[in-house]
Parts: sequence; structure tokens; C-alpha cells
Amino acid sequence: MRGLTVRWSLEDAPQDVVEQLAAYVEETSHARFTDHPGLRFKTWRIKPGQWFEGCYVFATDEDRSDFQRTFSQGAAESPGSQIVGSSPVLVEECEIVAIAEGREGFQSAARY
Repeated sequence: MRGLTVRWSLEDAPQDVVEQLAAYVEETSHARFTDHPGLRFKTWRIKPGQWFEGCYVFATDEDRSDFQRTFSQGAAESPGSQIVGSSPVLVEECEIVAIAEGREGFQSAARY
């Protein structure tokens, strides 16, 4: 499977950026990517004071390439960049080797 990682640095971000990003994911981004064509799933990760990241897994190379091209063209104006105050520091393709679903099952949620 085809992965893509988009990461922003939070080192110089506003003090309340973690809450702003969590609210944005909950109120807007989660719905935007739910049932997104070509996307198998997306996760949002954050390490306060260090980085915020979107991890995407696409069905095909073409799906990933199309998304990456479109995203990269507007990365500086993306909602994540606007909230953080800077463009992503990393946009990186990767290959997903395997996925395991644990005993507790997969739970899609706009906020944990």
C-alpha cells in the first residue's frame, strides 16, 4: 500500500496550537477525509511542542500521486499551515508493509 506523511514543526507555533489543531481535525478535517476516494485511511498525530503530522494510506500509486501533487501545490495555504504558522517541513512517500487490527478493533473517531 502507498503511504504519505505530511509533517509540520511546532517549535515556533502559537501557544494554543495543540488545541487549535485538535479542534480543526474534529470539526473539519476528519469529515473531509472520511470516505475520501482512493484513501484507505488517515491518522493525525501530534507531539506537543515538536510536530503535527498527517499519515495517509492510499489504494494505488496514482491516488497517492494525485493527492500529493494537489496538496503540495497549496501546502503553504493549507489549513494545517495556517494554524501552525508555517508550511510542512516534510512531505514524504513511503510504503506500508503491513497493517494489523488488534483485538480491540479499529475505531474511527474525529477526536480521542
